[in-house]
Amino acid sequence: MENIDFQNIKGIIFDYGGTIDSHGDHWSEIIWEGYQNSGVRIDKDDFRRAYVETEREFARVAHILPTDTFRAVMIKKIATEMRYLQEWGIVDGATAARSADIAAYCYLAARSSVDEVRPILEELAQRYPMVLVSNFYGNIEAVLADFGLTHLFRAVIESAVVGVRKPDPAIFALGLDALGLPAQQVLVVGDSYRKDILPARSLGCPTAWLKGRGWTPEEDAITDPAQIPSLASLLP
Repeated sequence: MENIDFQNIKGIIFDYGGTIDSHGDHWSEIIWEGYQNSGVRIDKDDFRRAYVETEREFARVAHILPTDTFRAVMIKKIATEMRYLQEWGIVDGATAARSADIAAYCYLAARSSVDEVRPILEELAQRYPMVLVSNFYGNIEAVLADFGLTHLFRAVIESAVVGVRKPDPAIFALGLDALGLPAQQVLVVGDSYRKDILPARSLGCPTAWLKGRGWTPEEDAITDPAQIPSLASLLP
């Protein structure tokens, strides 16, 4: 981890998905674990294709409601992935019916991660004003409320609401505006090198990269002085 001048840090911008709810791991890896845990034995490349097609569909069609918790998101996502896999002849109906078990696994994994990091976030929130900047489906407020995190953030900047998505630095600029601080005084914490770290740096923000299992081998191979092993590394 690079030396962050915490004396100069006056606020923090946090990413949500992958940073707070999965220890830095890309969510495809958690869902894949759920498939394995539920006894769904398919090729990982087929799973990843279904994952991508589902994300594309969710970008086109408003499946997620503003009131949906993360449990509801997982139920809808896994059911949609299974629909694709069944249409492609990769799974049968009985296997597709296990989607509820996979969704439950993913929800419990997220809740476990959140429960672990909540005390860390609470301590940081006592020291710094914090803002959340996230690519999400328009329901991040419901997710935060379900996990007991709402009170920690002064503002929530969500891509589906503001109409700009990472890696566009403009979404981080909105976070800076919400904090009312210059970039040099705002630490940005995220799990994606491309979507969090690089755009934040382009604005002049110091960064902390919670690096877990990424989407591609290329990202897994990247190393950077901003890497941290856990959010606990942000505490003195």
